[in-house]
Amino acid sequence: MISVEDARAIMLAHARATPAEFVDLERALGRTLAAPVEATRPQPPLPVSAMDGYAVRSADTPGALVVAGDSLAGCAFGGAVEPRACVRIFTGAPLPDGTDAVVVQEEARREGDVAHVGATPVGHFVRPAGMDFRAGAILLAPPALMTPAAIALAASAGAARVAVRRTPRIAVLCCGDELVSPGDAPAPEQIFDSAGFGVAAWAETWGAAAARRPPLRDDPDAIAQAIDAALDEADIAVFVGGASVGERDHARAAAHSVGARIHFDKVALRPGKPSWFATRGAKMIVGAPGNPASAMVCARLFLRPLIEAMLGRDPDASVAPARARLAAAAPANGPRESYLRARLWTDAGGQLFAQPCGDQDSSLVTVFAAADGLIVRPANAEAIAANALVDTLRL
Repeated sequence: MISVEDARAIMLAHARATPAEFVDLERALGRTLAAPVEATRPQPPLPVSAMDGYAVRSADTPGALVVAGDSLAGCAFGGAVEPRACVRIFTGAPLPDGTDAVVVQEEARREGDVAHVGATPVGHFVRPAGMDFRAGAILLAPPALMTPAAIALAASAGAARVAVRRTPRIAVLCCGDELVSPGDAPAPEQIFDSAGFGVAAWAETWGAAAARRPPLRDDPDAIAQAIDAALDEADIAVFVGGASVGERDHARAAAHSVGARIHFDKVALRPGKPSWFATRGAKMIVGAPGNPASAMVCARLFLRPLIEAMLGRDPDASVAPARARLAAAAPANGPRESYLRARLWTDAGGQLFAQPCGDQDSSLVTVFAAADGLIVRPANAEAIAANALVDTLRL
């Protein structure tokens, strides 16, 4: 039996970043950048007005200036502005040659073709060329997440396509004669698969493309065929259930039978002791127990860092704990590192607090759905009182 940290290190040693691919900017939302986005020209490309008003020569102010024409955004004034003249200008319009300031329209008085303006300093209400960014600037660098703001920034640089990491492909397999998919008619002794749905949804949230398969029966041949097919199609197969040592727990043996190498088969973890990991070539199998909380905790601890690594991001950042104060006392812990489902909140002073959920039974989906964090209890940790500091992970 190995530690959580050692198990994660073994997994990450086999993770490789997915190759880069180009996508249209409209399809880049949520993707991870694989190559920099560089500005090919400054933004704005020319000095422009920050307000509606009159483009003037500062040296001509104050005074009465002849209005020589208009400058609009996308339709610049042609030619240079002569001394003692000005140009009606609108927000975002280029400053005409010869002008160096803008008088806002509320501070000017117009009489026919003459504008009366007050003293105006050089650069007044002018956005200089390159105010936002200069040509050659790296606007976005890997592994930036393509958020709506990042997409807007790439668009402002004229990037119609961007290089992103190929989305990791995850196949989620569940087994157990007791499982049926939601929508199917269960026998009295059967339950609906929930862990498979939760793990697949989390994988999607973390940036992968997840495909959940219908529950498999406890049949070694069927399990082996399903693992074999999943490894042909996906980068990672997550196998939920069949992980313990019972007569009907066939997952590891089935993986071995299709050429996978088992790297470990138990982790000093609660919940999730029967977690296992295997590889076949560059493909990986993450094995998790069948109880929903166990499967979800294992996904949070192991699958998320793998996805982060495959996207070229820092996998350690996804499991970096945050210190919180316990809202209730916690008992001594046993020989396995424990992850308690908990509610997290921040008080008015910015202090993070954690309240352990009342029932930590690993079969309870309602408890996991009510939790938004995990309290990390080290192996053999002593009992601690309320208000003590503990490590936590956000769910």
